[in-house]
Amino acid sequence: MTKARKATLEVLQKTDRPLSANEISERIACTCDPVTIYRTLHYLEDKGYADSFVLHCSEHGTERYYTAIDTWGHKAGHHHWFHCEQCHEFIDLGDCRISPLIQEYEKERGFRVTGHTLYLTGLCPNCAASPKETS
Repeated sequence: MTKARKATLEVLQKTDRPLSANEISERIACTCDPVTIYRTLHYLEDKGYADSFVLHCSEHGTERYYTAIDTWGHKAGHHHWFHCEQCHEFIDLGDCRISPLIQEYEKERGFRVTGHTLYLTGLCPNCAASPKETS
């Protein structure tokens, strides 16, 4: 594994929330251009070290966010996320609670689900409690 790959994976493993490629670039220990970061993230995902999902934010547009996968192939306990559209924080929703629903779909419809991603968007409690400042 190259220096860039190791450094990128280390950033993903040390964070407690999904990160965009730009956020990873800001935190990485070695000097890498943006193209190297994107190629590294694709490599890590292809090799099963990372996972990603696409999130549309009304303010930041559409971005791909990355999380590390542990040695057993799970996303840090396979958590789901809430994204605040005002302060842009991610809130960990904890362990997956929709597995029983997925099992029902599989049984009822004959699916074989191999993975899923769930994130919710809206306003976190702090942002919902205070009106957004206007300029």
